[in-house]
Amino acid sequence: MLTFLSKNWWILVLRGVAAIAFGILTFMQPVLSLAVLVLFWGAYALVDGVFGVFAAFKGPNADGFPWWMLLTGLCGIAAGVFTFMSPAITAIALLYLIAIFAIVRGVLEISAAIRLRKQINNEWLLILAGVISILFGAVLMVAPGTGAIAIALWIAAFAVIVGVIEIILGFKLKGRADKLAPA
Repeated sequence: MLTFLSKNWWILVLRGVAAIAFGILTFMQPVLSLAVLVLFWGAYALVDGVFGVFAAFKGPNADGFPWWMLLTGLCGIAAGVFTFMSPAITAIALLYLIAIFAIVRGVLEISAAIRLRKQINNEWLLILAGVISILFGAVLMVAPGTGAIAIALWIAAFAVIVGVIEIILGFKLKGRADKLAPA
């Protein structure tokens, strides 16, 4: 898995950039209608999922098939497609969809980090992203009615934080890939 992630570090960076772009758009327009927020989030989940599936099938690797990345990607694609197929979705339903996506993603990221813990020194970044995802999902499950603007800002903060963490992890893995490259 480490070889795979190191060689494909740029995919984590792209996922991070997509998350930050989504977060910034949401911060800039917190009062937009729920329909626009649904579309922003659906686009983010779909792009994130496609990158995850693409990364999983990027090529064979010595560490085995990255099932966690495939499952994360498929979860994102399913969430994005569902969002676009049901644009009239209520705010509560969207919040629960986002909460479930965040919790599943967090659990999968933590399990991947645990698997990598003996191979890399900075697995805590993936654990941190997973913990933040799980906490964010739990907060949305417990307090969905605290206000659409507040929730939009929580979603934006979540996306930016996870995006920054993924970019940092991607560049740390790039350094690892440079060391693995044949001289």
